[in-house]
Amino acid sequence: MTHSPEPAFGGTARKHDGVPWWWQLNDADGQVIPEDPRTEFPTRSDAESWIGEAYPDLAEDGVASVTLFEGERQVYGPMSLAAG
Repeated sequence: MTHSPEPAFGGTARKHDGVPWWWQLNDADGQVIPEDPRTEFPTRSDAESWIGEAYPDLAEDGVASVTLFEGERQVYGPMSLAAG
């Protein structure tokens, strides 16, 4: 799969720095659901697009919330996958 560069302010492409973006999956009790290997993405945009498509299946599989990470840095979350 080929990924287009993520646009940045000023109209120039953002360089991918090799740090993966990934989602931590949590159950209804807030416990981490292990994912081995975890699904990683080259850009935030790719990670957010994926969660937008995958959340119905994740919720059906018992994932109650997700948290976005860039490498080991928490970016935001937990974000509920409950409809509403």
